[in-house]
Amino acid sequence: MSKMTIALDTMGGDLGPSAAVEGALRATKEYPHVKIMLVGPQDILSPLAQGLEVLHAPEVITPAETPTTAIREKKNSSIVVGLRLVKSGEAHGFVSAGSTGALLTGATVIIGREKGIERPALGTLLPTAKGFVLLIDSGANMDCKPSYLLQFGQIGADYMQRVMGISNPRVGLVNVGAEEEKGNKATKEAYPLLKASGLNFIGNLEGREIPQGAADVAVCDGFTGNVVLKLTEGLSKTLMGMIKEELMSTTLSKMGALLAKGAFKKLKTRFDYREVGGAPFLGLKSLVVKAHGSSDALAFKNAIRQCIQYNERKSD
Repeated sequence: MSKMTIALDTMGGDLGPSAAVEGALRATKEYPHVKIMLVGPQDILSPLAQGLEVLHAPEVITPAETPTTAIREKKNSSIVVGLRLVKSGEAHGFVSAGSTGALLTGATVIIGREKGIERPALGTLLPTAKGFVLLIDSGANMDCKPSYLLQFGQIGADYMQRVMGISNPRVGLVNVGAEEEKGNKATKEAYPLLKASGLNFIGNLEGREIPQGAADVAVCDGFTGNVVLKLTEGLSKTLMGMIKEELMSTTLSKMGALLAKGAFKKLKTRFDYREVGGAPFLGLKSLVVKAHGSSDALAFKNAIRQCIQYNERKSD
Protein backbone atom coordinates (compact mmCIF):
# COMPACT_ATOMS: atom_id res chain seq x y z
CA MET A 1 0.00 0.00 0.00
CA SER A 2 1.32 3.42 -0.96
CA LYS A 3 -0.89 5.17 1.57
CA MET A 4 -1.10 4.31 5.26
CA THR A 5 -4.53 2.97 6.21
CA ILE A 6 -6.02 2.79 9.70
CA ALA A 7 -9.20 0.78 10.34
CA LEU A 8 -11.69 2.14 12.87
CA ASP A 9 -14.39 0.14 14.66
CA THR A 10 -17.33 2.55 14.78
CA MET A 11 -19.65 0.37 16.88
CA GLY A 12 -17.92 -0.19 20.23
CA GLY A 13 -18.19 3.22 21.90
CA ASP A 14 -20.81 4.40 24.38
CA LEU A 15 -21.51 7.55 22.33
CA GLY A 16 -22.42 5.65 19.18
CA PRO A 17 -20.93 5.61 15.69
CA SER A 18 -21.25 9.37 15.17
CA ALA A 19 -18.45 10.07 17.69
CA ALA A 20 -16.12 7.57 16.01
CA VAL A 21 -16.86 8.93 12.54
CA GLU A 22 -16.32 12.52 13.67
CA GLY A 23 -12.98 11.44 15.16
CA ALA A 24 -12.04 9.83 11.84
CA LEU A 25 -12.95 13.00 9.93
CA ARG A 26 -10.79 15.08 12.29
CA ALA A 27 -7.90 12.67 11.84
CA THR A 28 -8.26 12.87 8.05
CA LYS A 29 -7.98 16.67 8.17
CA GLU A 30 -4.95 16.52 10.47
CA TYR A 31 -3.27 13.67 8.59
CA PRO A 32 -4.36 14.01 4.94
CA HIS A 33 -1.74 11.44 3.86
CA VAL A 34 -3.54 8.72 5.86
CA LYS A 35 -6.64 6.80 4.83
CA ILE A 36 -9.22 6.02 7.54
CA MET A 37 -11.49 3.05 6.86
CA LEU A 38 -14.76 2.90 8.82
CA VAL A 39 -15.92 -0.54 9.93
CA GLY A 40 -19.58 -1.14 10.83
CA PRO A 41 -23.09 -1.43 9.38
CA GLN A 42 -23.25 0.19 5.93
CA ASP A 43 -26.74 1.61 6.41
CA ILE A 44 -25.74 3.42 9.61
CA LEU A 45 -22.33 4.67 8.45
CA SER A 46 -23.03 5.76 4.86
CA PRO A 47 -25.02 8.89 5.85
CA LEU A 48 -22.20 9.89 8.26
CA ALA A 49 -19.12 8.93 6.26
CA GLN A 50 -18.61 12.16 4.22
CA GLY A 51 -16.47 10.42 1.65
CA LEU A 52 -14.66 8.00 3.96
CA GLU A 53 -14.61 4.37 2.88
CA VAL A 54 -16.99 2.06 4.75
CA LEU A 55 -16.48 -1.66 5.14
CA HIS A 56 -19.74 -3.39 5.98
CA ALA A 57 -19.78 -5.27 9.30
CA PRO A 58 -23.38 -5.84 10.45
CA GLU A 59 -22.65 -7.61 13.76
CA VAL A 60 -21.53 -6.12 17.08
CA ILE A 61 -19.75 -7.89 19.96
CA THR A 62 -20.97 -6.65 23.35
CA PRO A 63 -18.93 -6.57 26.59
CA ALA A 64 -21.33 -9.12 28.11
CA GLU A 65 -20.36 -11.81 25.60
CA THR A 66 -17.64 -14.38 26.21
CA PRO A 67 -14.68 -13.14 24.13
CA THR A 68 -13.61 -16.49 22.66
CA THR A 69 -17.14 -17.49 21.71
CA ALA A 70 -17.96 -14.07 20.27
CA ILE A 71 -14.84 -13.96 18.10
CA ARG A 72 -15.53 -17.47 16.81
CA GLU A 73 -19.26 -17.02 16.14
CA LYS A 74 -19.51 -13.38 15.02
CA LYS A 75 -17.33 -13.46 11.92
CA ASN A 76 -19.03 -10.34 10.54
CA SER A 77 -18.64 -8.22 13.69
CA SER A 78 -16.91 -4.86 13.47
CA ILE A 79 -14.03 -6.13 15.67
CA VAL A 80 -13.36 -9.27 13.63
CA VAL A 81 -13.70 -7.51 10.27
CA GLY A 82 -11.38 -4.71 11.40
CA LEU A 83 -8.75 -7.13 12.68
CA ARG A 84 -8.90 -9.07 9.42
CA LEU A 85 -8.13 -5.87 7.51
CA VAL A 86 -4.91 -5.63 9.49
CA LYS A 87 -4.16 -9.34 9.07
CA SER A 88 -4.55 -9.10 5.28
CA GLY A 89 -2.36 -6.01 5.07
CA GLU A 90 -5.20 -3.75 3.93
CA ALA A 91 -4.76 -1.69 7.12
CA HIS A 92 -1.69 -0.81 9.16
CA GLY A 93 -3.48 -0.50 12.50
CA PHE A 94 -6.87 -0.87 14.17
CA VAL A 95 -8.73 1.25 16.73
CA SER A 96 -11.74 0.04 18.72
CA ALA A 97 -13.65 1.16 21.81
CA GLY A 98 -15.37 -2.22 22.01
CA SER A 99 -15.00 -5.16 24.39
CA THR A 100 -11.45 -5.29 25.78
CA GLY A 101 -11.53 -9.07 26.14
CA ALA A 102 -12.86 -9.66 22.64
CA LEU A 103 -10.36 -7.21 21.16
CA LEU A 104 -7.39 -8.88 22.87
CA THR A 105 -8.59 -12.40 22.05
CA GLY A 106 -9.35 -11.49 18.46
CA ALA A 107 -6.10 -9.63 17.94
CA THR A 108 -4.05 -12.51 19.32
CA VAL A 109 -5.83 -15.12 17.20
CA ILE A 110 -6.28 -13.12 13.98
CA ILE A 111 -3.25 -10.81 13.81
CA GLY A 112 -0.90 -12.95 15.87
CA ARG A 113 1.94 -12.25 18.26
CA GLU A 114 5.18 -10.58 17.31
CA LYS A 115 8.08 -13.03 17.04
CA GLY A 116 9.52 -13.85 20.46
CA ILE A 117 6.53 -12.47 22.39
CA GLU A 118 4.67 -14.98 24.54
CA ARG A 119 1.77 -12.74 25.60
CA PRO A 120 0.50 -9.40 24.22
CA ALA A 121 0.10 -6.74 26.90
CA LEU A 122 -2.13 -3.73 27.43
CA GLY A 123 -0.21 -0.50 27.90
CA THR A 124 -1.69 2.65 29.41
CA LEU A 125 -0.10 6.09 29.34
CA LEU A 126 -0.42 7.81 32.71
CA PRO A 127 0.47 11.48 33.33
CA THR A 128 3.44 12.15 35.60
CA ALA A 129 5.31 15.18 36.90
CA LYS A 130 7.72 14.78 33.97
CA GLY A 131 5.39 13.76 31.14
CA PHE A 132 3.98 10.26 30.74
CA VAL A 133 4.75 6.75 31.89
CA LEU A 134 3.60 3.62 30.06
CA LEU A 135 2.08 1.20 32.56
CA ILE A 136 2.42 -2.32 31.12
CA ASP A 137 0.64 -4.66 31.65
CA SER A 138 -2.43 -2.74 32.78
CA GLY A 139 -4.97 -5.54 32.68
CA ALA A 140 -4.48 -8.21 30.02
CA ASN A 141 -2.44 -10.84 31.89
CA MET A 142 -3.33 -11.40 35.53
CA ASP A 143 -0.59 -13.95 36.24
CA CYS A 144 2.81 -13.52 34.62
CA LYS A 145 6.01 -15.51 34.23
CA PRO A 146 9.30 -13.61 34.65
CA SER A 147 9.85 -13.91 30.88
CA TYR A 148 6.56 -12.07 30.26
CA LEU A 149 7.74 -9.16 32.41
CA LEU A 150 10.99 -8.98 30.46
CA GLN A 151 9.07 -8.86 27.20
CA PHE A 152 6.70 -6.19 28.55
CA GLY A 153 9.74 -4.05 29.24
CA GLN A 154 11.05 -4.57 25.71
CA ILE A 155 7.81 -3.84 23.85
CA GLY A 156 7.01 -0.97 26.24
CA ALA A 157 10.36 0.70 25.59
CA ASP A 158 9.89 0.24 21.85
CA TYR A 159 6.47 1.90 21.99
CA MET A 160 7.72 4.88 24.00
CA GLN A 161 10.48 5.41 21.46
CA ARG A 162 8.18 5.17 18.45
CA VAL A 163 5.09 7.03 19.65
CA MET A 164 6.33 9.32 22.41
CA GLY A 165 9.72 10.03 20.87
CA ILE A 166 11.70 9.16 24.01
CA SER A 167 15.26 8.10 23.33
CA ASN A 168 16.48 5.20 25.49
CA PRO A 169 13.37 5.04 27.77
CA ARG A 170 13.92 4.30 31.46
CA VAL A 171 12.34 0.96 32.39
CA GLY A 172 11.34 0.19 35.97
CA LEU A 173 9.91 -2.97 37.57
CA VAL A 174 6.92 -2.15 39.79
CA ASN A 175 7.66 -3.57 43.24
CA VAL A 176 7.20 -3.07 46.97
CA GLY A 177 10.75 -1.89 47.57
CA ALA A 178 13.85 -0.61 45.82
CA GLU A 179 16.11 -3.50 46.83
CA GLU A 180 16.78 -6.20 44.23
CA GLU A 181 15.66 -9.02 46.54
CA LYS A 182 12.22 -7.47 47.22
CA GLY A 183 8.97 -8.70 45.71
CA ASN A 184 7.21 -11.94 44.85
CA LYS A 185 8.68 -14.90 42.96
CA ALA A 186 7.95 -13.45 39.51
CA THR A 187 9.49 -10.02 40.17
CA LYS A 188 12.55 -11.49 41.89
CA GLU A 189 13.23 -13.69 38.87
CA ALA A 190 12.38 -10.94 36.37
CA TYR A 191 14.83 -8.46 37.90
CA PRO A 192 18.06 -10.13 36.61
CA LEU A 193 16.43 -10.72 33.21
CA LEU A 194 15.65 -7.02 32.82
CA LYS A 195 19.05 -6.08 34.19
CA ALA A 196 20.82 -8.15 31.54
CA SER A 197 18.44 -7.21 28.71
CA GLY A 198 20.26 -4.17 27.34
CA LEU A 199 17.31 -1.95 28.22
CA ASN A 200 17.81 1.22 30.24
CA PHE A 201 16.67 -0.67 33.33
CA ILE A 202 16.63 1.49 36.47
CA GLY A 203 15.65 -1.27 38.89
CA ASN A 204 12.60 -1.63 41.09
CA LEU A 205 9.95 1.07 40.98
CA GLU A 206 7.81 1.74 44.06
CA GLY A 207 4.23 2.87 43.64
CA ARG A 208 4.85 6.43 44.81
CA GLU A 209 7.59 6.85 42.20
CA ILE A 210 5.27 6.19 39.26
CA PRO A 211 3.47 9.61 39.31
CA GLN A 212 6.78 11.32 40.09
CA GLY A 213 8.05 10.31 36.65
CA ALA A 214 10.91 8.13 37.87
CA ALA A 215 10.51 5.84 34.83
CA ASP A 216 9.16 6.02 31.28
CA VAL A 217 7.98 2.39 31.34
CA ALA A 218 6.51 0.75 34.46
CA VAL A 219 6.53 -3.04 34.11
CA CYS A 220 4.14 -5.25 36.09
CA ASP A 221 1.61 -8.06 35.80
CA GLY A 222 -1.91 -7.20 34.69
CA PHE A 223 -3.40 -7.55 38.17
CA THR A 224 -1.01 -5.04 39.73
CA GLY A 225 -1.22 -2.75 36.72
CA ASN A 226 -4.99 -2.62 36.73
CA VAL A 227 -5.04 -1.78 40.44
CA VAL A 228 -2.52 1.03 39.84
CA LEU A 229 -4.54 2.27 36.88
CA LYS A 230 -7.91 2.31 38.65
CA LEU A 231 -6.41 3.87 41.79
CA THR A 232 -4.80 6.61 39.70
CA GLU A 233 -8.06 7.32 37.87
CA GLY A 234 -10.08 7.41 41.08
CA LEU A 235 -7.55 9.49 42.99
CA SER A 236 -7.19 12.11 40.27
CA LYS A 237 -10.96 12.45 39.92
CA THR A 238 -11.43 12.69 43.69
CA LEU A 239 -8.67 15.27 44.12
CA MET A 240 -10.05 17.43 41.31
CA GLY A 241 -13.47 17.33 42.95
CA MET A 242 -12.05 18.20 46.38
CA ILE A 243 -10.03 21.10 44.97
CA LYS A 244 -13.08 22.45 43.16
CA GLU A 245 -15.20 22.15 46.33
CA GLU A 246 -12.64 24.06 48.39
CA LEU A 247 -12.19 26.77 45.76
CA MET A 248 -15.92 27.34 45.62
CA SER A 249 -16.37 27.42 49.42
CA THR A 250 -15.77 31.15 50.07
CA THR A 251 -15.82 34.42 48.15
CA LEU A 252 -12.07 34.83 48.61
CA SER A 253 -11.29 31.34 47.35
CA LYS A 254 -13.58 31.91 44.36
CA MET A 255 -11.54 34.99 43.47
CA GLY A 256 -8.37 32.93 43.74
CA ALA A 257 -9.90 30.24 41.56
CA LEU A 258 -10.70 32.82 38.89
CA LEU A 259 -7.09 33.99 38.86
CA ALA A 260 -5.82 30.41 38.62
CA LYS A 261 -8.39 29.28 36.05
CA GLY A 262 -5.82 28.92 33.27
CA ALA A 263 -3.49 26.81 35.35
CA PHE A 264 -6.30 24.49 36.47
CA LYS A 265 -7.46 24.11 32.87
CA LYS A 266 -3.97 23.00 31.82
CA LEU A 267 -3.79 20.57 34.74
CA LYS A 268 -7.16 19.08 33.83
CA THR A 269 -5.99 18.59 30.25
CA ARG A 270 -2.94 16.63 31.44
CA PHE A 271 -5.25 14.15 33.18
CA ASP A 272 -7.72 13.94 30.28
CA TYR A 273 -7.61 10.44 28.73
CA ARG A 274 -8.96 11.91 25.49
CA GLU A 275 -5.65 13.67 24.88
CA VAL A 276 -3.88 10.29 24.85
CA GLY A 277 -6.51 8.49 22.79
CA GLY A 278 -6.34 4.92 23.97
CA ALA A 279 -4.34 2.02 25.35
CA PRO A 280 -2.24 0.04 22.87
CA PHE A 281 -2.14 -3.75 22.79
CA LEU A 282 1.58 -4.36 22.36
CA GLY A 283 3.42 -7.49 21.29
CA LEU A 284 1.24 -8.05 18.21
CA LYS A 285 2.43 -8.07 14.59
CA SER A 286 0.54 -4.80 14.06
CA LEU A 287 -0.69 -2.12 16.44
CA VAL A 288 -4.18 -2.37 17.94
CA VAL A 289 -5.39 0.50 20.13
CA LYS A 290 -8.17 0.06 22.69
CA ALA A 291 -10.03 3.35 22.98
CA HIS A 292 -11.97 4.18 26.15
CA GLY A 293 -15.61 3.10 26.07
CA SER A 294 -16.81 6.67 26.55
CA SER A 295 -14.51 8.09 23.87
CA ASP A 296 -15.70 11.18 22.03
CA ALA A 297 -14.44 12.52 18.69
CA LEU A 298 -11.25 13.95 20.24
CA ALA A 299 -10.36 10.63 21.87
CA PHE A 300 -10.94 8.67 18.66
CA LYS A 301 -8.86 11.15 16.68
CA ASN A 302 -5.95 10.79 19.09
CA ALA A 303 -6.26 6.99 19.16
CA ILE A 304 -5.89 7.05 15.38
CA ARG A 305 -2.91 9.38 15.83
CA GLN A 306 -1.21 6.73 18.00
CA CYS A 307 -1.44 4.21 15.15
CA ILE A 308 -0.12 6.73 12.65
CA GLN A 309 2.88 7.74 14.75
CA TYR A 310 3.70 4.14 15.62
CA ASN A 311 3.81 3.14 11.95
CA GLU A 312 5.61 6.29 10.78
CA ARG A 313 8.44 5.64 13.23
CA LYS A 314 8.49 1.89 12.67
CA SER A 315 11.48 2.06 10.37
CA ASP A 316 13.37 4.74 12.35
